[in-house]
Amino acid sequence: MSIFKRRRFPIAIILLCVRWYCKYGISYRGLAEMMSERGVSVNPSTIFRWVQRYAPEIEKRVRPYQGHRSGSWRVDETYVRVGGRWLYLFRAVDKHGRLIASMLSGRRDTGAAYRFLRKALRAVSDYPPSSITTDKLASYPKAIRRLQNEGLLPQDVEHRTSKYL
Repeated sequence: MSIFKRRRFPIAIILLCVRWYCKYGISYRGLAEMMSERGVSVNPSTIFRWVQRYAPEIEKRVRPYQGHRSGSWRVDETYVRVGGRWLYLFRAVDKHGRLIASMLSGRRDTGAAYRFLRKALRAVSDYPPSSITTDKLASYPKAIRRLQNEGLLPQDVEHRTSKYL
């Protein structure tokens, strides 16, 4: 079953709007204006719904073709406000700054660190890390040991800490 089933607009128009929004950061109103110049009348809120629906799916399908990530990971978390609530944003990037994975969590404990690292390992299952650099949060060594004991992370992975990550 196609993910574009029962849509009023052609697939090419939907994908073009989603791609332009994600790639160039054009506002929804600006995209609607650009589409009207091309003879397609579309509401900015419709483009918003397209981006919410199709951007994650496109990202999931494109990721394998973006090439492998470096074996050196930098992992950190920060406190952000999402929908009026404060949450922790966990992020992992490779040494070139390319995103490996991200996750929102209400807690900053060992369980959250474990879930995040497991998610990151699934995202790049073909290329496990050779080293993981984290801040001095005590949850990461426990989570890394647990992943190694379960066989999800190689035993020879080097865990480094950096206070100024």
